[in-house]
Amino acid sequence: MTRQGVMGVAVDLSIFTVQEGRLELLLIRMKRAPYTGRWALPGGRIRGGETVEQAAVRELEEKAGIGDVYLEQLYTFSEPARDAAGRCISVAHLALIRSEVQLRTTDKYSGIGWFPITRLPPLAFDHKQIAAYAIKRLRAKLEWTDVARNLLEPTFTLGELQRLYETILGKELDSRNFQRRVQAVGLVKDTGRMRTGQAYRPARLFRFA
Repeated sequence: MTRQGVMGVAVDLSIFTVQEGRLELLLIRMKRAPYTGRWALPGGRIRGGETVEQAAVRELEEKAGIGDVYLEQLYTFSEPARDAAGRCISVAHLALIRSEVQLRTTDKYSGIGWFPITRLPPLAFDHKQIAAYAIKRLRAKLEWTDVARNLLEPTFTLGELQRLYETILGKELDSRNFQRRVQAVGLVKDTGRMRTGQAYRPARLFRFA
């Protein structure tokens, strides 16, 4: 517990995946009071000698069993009452992983699992606000970065890329406009190969430029 007058620093991780046409968020279930039984974002306090980045990587491995994935710093949350255990600011991070990873957490928590962002349970701390900020940031990054590469195979069709964008954005996109735009801005590059051997007609394979 944080002593009165001493500020702690933590990292909290919004970890997203896409599966079965849904954008989902990874949550762990708390054991300790006053949040017993509540779900929360994986995270924890920074240890002495750690940088924020090192703590985020460690917490990702310890709390979810995940390593070597896309991870970026988002924002600092510092409301005085955000942690019932005492004054603690949180440096929030965003991570993207593929859904086939094997999840595990420590015995300090009673569960771990994926939740659709449209049906999140009540969250501990201020994690509802952190998750909402992370979703907003992820959607914005689709407009100007190749962040989606972390959720796709190295090569993909434009149809697969569009379906991923639609899942993350939560809306349908015009197919012709989408395909024209991602090629015009240089986001993707034609591999010169085709995907064949499936029920529908062959489709060109692309990669991120």
